[in-house]
Amino acid sequence: MQTQVKFTIFGVFAVLLWSAVLHIVRIVSEDFGPIGGAALVYSYAALFLVAFSGLPKIKNYPKRYILIGGTLFVCYELCLSLSLGFANSRTQSAQVLIVNYLWPLFTIIGTLLSKQANAKPMLLVPGSLLAFIGVCLVVSGDLSYLFNGVLANVVSNPLAFFLAFSGAIIWAIYCNLTKSMANGENAISLFFIFTACTLWLKWYLLDAGFASGFSFSSVFLLALAGGGMALGYGLWNKAIIGGNMILLAAISYFTPVFSGVFAALILGVNLQQGFWLGVISVTIGSLLCWQSTRLKDQQPNSVQSVLDNTE
Repeated sequence: MQTQVKFTIFGVFAVLLWSAVLHIVRIVSEDFGPIGGAALVYSYAALFLVAFSGLPKIKNYPKRYILIGGTLFVCYELCLSLSLGFANSRTQSAQVLIVNYLWPLFTIIGTLLSKQANAKPMLLVPGSLLAFIGVCLVVSGDLSYLFNGVLANVVSNPLAFFLAFSGAIIWAIYCNLTKSMANGENAISLFFIFTACTLWLKWYLLDAGFASGFSFSSVFLLALAGGGMALGYGLWNKAIIGGNMILLAAISYFTPVFSGVFAALILGVNLQQGFWLGVISVTIGSLLCWQSTRLKDQQPNSVQSVLDNTE
């Protein structure tokens, strides 16, 4: 029991790390530019992951897992990091991050479409509506002019919101496909290397350069972002081995709440009431959708199949 508690605590720390570190990625993007900052963060994270878990053993990974899983992973990480970097402001970066947290809903919809699970419509339908309404509240920032607020904010920066929304869909596809392709292997270190290389290639081809020079504070935040991202993955991998899967699943769906708190603390932004109402709505909606698939005749490892790929 003590061992299970320890591994569960690892999972809690992983969720908290992910909730905080992405806001630091935003600050790194301000220091080094959207593309250069993301390339540096993923390079540091790849180095930390290799140091943490060793060099990836490519010959052990199924080819389909490397090709399809790697492509989906890289595309998701590009969408996530660049949506934060291209946001017009720190407040908008907090908003696009919540849009990205639609991935649990899309993951569940994917499992239903692929007939990997069944669902209770009485929970799934209101849960889905709550999640979407919550995102609209977050983006608009005000309940009084919900539709106009969403439209105005998205039109002001369609690229950032498109990347965040696309990332949510891509990660849901990754979660539904990679379990069957991985054959029990974990190629996260290799995928981070792929992501870093792709970003550096994009940085070179676009001649993006860096937004500012290297300073002690900027390098410190860069190392903090890369190390935090790598540590989050390392702790999560340990958590899903011996932790309480049901508790970890529930905690992971509160990530938008943690993200909002860290946005206020790290980015120093004043988040309006509409933002917090939206965050709560997204969280409750995701939990209802998750609960709708937890039928009595399902095996415990059905929970793990989604958790193995959580970020």
